Amino acid sequence: MKQGMIVLMNGTSSSGKTSISMELINQKEILFHHLSIDDFFHNFNDFINNKFPNMEPTREVDDQVVAQILFDPIVSMYFSTIKLFSEMGLNVIADTVIENDKWFNECLDVFSDQPTLFVGVICSKEELIRREQTRGDRKIGLAASQFSKVYCIDEYDLEVNTEALNPKECAEKILSFIKSNKEYSVFKKLSKRNVSVS
Repeated sequence: MKQGMIVLMNGTSSSGKTSISMELINQKEILFHHLSIDDFFHNFNDFINNKFPNMEPTREVDDQVVAQILFDPIVSMYFSTIKLFSEMGLNVIADTVIENDKWFNECLDVFSDQPTLFVGVICSKEELIRREQTRGDRKIGLAASQFSKVYCIDEYDLEVNTEALNPKECAEKILSFIKSNKEYSVFKKLSKRNVSVS
């Protein structure tokens, strides 16, 4: 059985990844399953809030400590789930934010043997800020804080600019690339990064 293809979309919050994903899911030519990193974090938060509705921590925990204890393992589970879908022969749209070198390296490890189309979802910082304020369901400043970390990755199989193209046009560009049978080669060429320990 052939492995399922992974359309790995990397872009900041509010860059348009989910809107493009919905267009890819709604088209009829190729069946896709959508896995968003947001779903994994939301499900964990829902679990904690439902299981422990009256929990009141007795001390504050630094954001970096929270990230090490919680975020990194959830991201690992997310990447592993994507790989599992691919191994089961299912095509996956992975809608994520690769915002640090550790996650970048893990991505390379997990997906190096999978057919992975690496797509950069590009948007200017000014437009990201405008979208964030308009949508109202994101922490203001989140996209700007991710911007330089996410867009320091500059090698993709394909880039889509969500200011120049609407979500449907971006999805059509991705589908056109897939149907062209061009090789998905970037993941085979990228090198791991040194992860600084603070």
